[in-house]
Amino acid sequence: MHTKKQRIHFIAIGGSVMHNLAIALKEAGHDVSGSDDEIFEPSRSTLSKYGLLPEKDGWSPDIITTAVDVVILGMHARTDNPELLKAQQLGLKIVSFPEYITEQAFDKQRIVIAGSHGKTTTTAIIIHVLNYFKRKFDYVIGAKVPGIEKTVKLSDAPIIVIEGDEYLCSALDPTPKFIRYKHHVGVITGISWDHANVFPSEEEYVRQFDLFADSTPKGGILIYCEQDSMALMIGKKERSDTVEISYKSHSHTSDNNGHFFLTNGKERSPIKIFGSHNFQNLSAAKEVLKKIGITQEQFFEAISSFEGASGRLEKVLDNTTATVYKDFAHAPSKVKATVKAMKEVYPSRDLVACLELHTYSSLNKKFLPQYKDSLKAAQVQVVYYNPEKVKDKNLEALTEADIRSSFASNAIKVFVNPHELQQFLEQQSWKNKNLLMMSSGNFGGINIPALAEKILS
Repeated sequence: MHTKKQRIHFIAIGGSVMHNLAIALKEAGHDVSGSDDEIFEPSRSTLSKYGLLPEKDGWSPDIITTAVDVVILGMHARTDNPELLKAQQLGLKIVSFPEYITEQAFDKQRIVIAGSHGKTTTTAIIIHVLNYFKRKFDYVIGAKVPGIEKTVKLSDAPIIVIEGDEYLCSALDPTPKFIRYKHHVGVITGISWDHANVFPSEEEYVRQFDLFADSTPKGGILIYCEQDSMALMIGKKERSDTVEISYKSHSHTSDNNGHFFLTNGKERSPIKIFGSHNFQNLSAAKEVLKKIGITQEQFFEAISSFEGASGRLEKVLDNTTATVYKDFAHAPSKVKATVKAMKEVYPSRDLVACLELHTYSSLNKKFLPQYKDSLKAAQVQVVYYNPEKVKDKNLEALTEADIRSSFASNAIKVFVNPHELQQFLEQQSWKNKNLLMMSSGNFGGINIPALAEKILS
C-alpha cells in the first residue's frame, strides 16, 4: 500500500464498497474527497461519520484539479460524467476500484472468491477464521462481518482476500472486476446467469468465469464447486501448471432442536449458519484456508463462532412459534437456495417468502423466467416490485400475469404498493409460521425490524 500521502478523489463515492475504500484511505493518512449524484443509507451516514460526505449531491468538475494524484472511478459513473471529462482533460491518473486494489496489493498473495452466489459468505468465513487466529491479512468484502468493523482493509499484510464480482470495472474499463484482481488463488462457488443488462445471454455470462479460470497463473490454484454443473465444467478444463481442486457440501448433521453441526469423523462442531449452499461455502473456505496454513482442526475450532455475513440469512426477530429473517438474495439461484435453506431448518413451519424484484435483471421480462420454481418451497409466495423502477430502467412494463407465468405459480401474491404488502403481512396468523424477506433493495421503505416486532408481539 502507498505510504506517501496522496490526494485521492472518488467519482461515485456512495457505492457500498467504494465508500469503505475511501474511509480506509482517509484513515491511512491520504487526502480523500468524493462526489455522487445520489447516496443511500447506510453509505450516507457512514460517510458523514468519517467526514467524507459530499456537501451536496451531484457532480462538481471544479473540484478536479492538477492537485489530484489519482481519481478512482466507480462503476455507476458514465462516460459523460463532467468530473471524469475534466480529469481526462487534465491528464490525471484514472483507475477503477479493482485496478486500485490490485496496485495496492501487488506484492501480496491475492485470493479472489468469485461466483454468482456464495461469494460473500465464503469470503466472510475466510476473514472470520483468519481474524480468529489473529493472522495478518487484508480484505475486500461487500458485506459486514461480525467482529470486523469495516469491509475494506489495506495494510502491509502479506495476504489479501477479495470478494470478486463479475460486474464490469467502470465505464472506461468493461472488464469483469474479478479478472482485474489477478488472483493467485481463485474460487468459483457457482454460476447462474445474472446481470442481464451487461451479459445479455447466459453463454456470454458463463464465458466471464471461464476467462477468470483461464487467468489463473502458472503455479496458481483454482478451487471450484463440483456440485455446480457450470463451475464443474470450467474447473475441470485442462490448464497447464495450475492446481485445480474441487469441493462439495461439507458433511454435517443436525439434532432435534434444529441445530446444525459440521462432522469430521466422530467429532462434530456446532455452526450458526445453515442451508445446503452454506455447507458448500464452508467447504470452499476450508480449502482456501488449508492453502494458507490453517489446519482442519483450527478451522473446526474457529467456525463455531461464525454468525454469517450481514444480510445473509440474518435473523431479525423470533418467538416460540415464528421467526423473521432477511436476506440479500435477489438472483434466481440465490432466492431458490435461501428458500430451500429456510425449509431445511424449519421443516414443520409454514414459510412466507417475500421477494422484491429490484435489479435490472429481475425487472427484465426476458430474464424473469429464470425465477421459475424459485419460491416453490414456500407455502405463501409473495413478489413485490415498483413499476416506477421498471420505467426508470427503460424496461417493458410487467404485469401480475408475467410474474405468475415466469415463477410458474398461480398462487403468487403480487404487490406494487409497499403499504399494501405490509398490511397483508400484518394480517397473517404467525403461529408456527416464518417470514423471509429477500431483497437487494428495501421493499419500498418497509422497516423490517419494526414489522417483525409488530407481527411477533
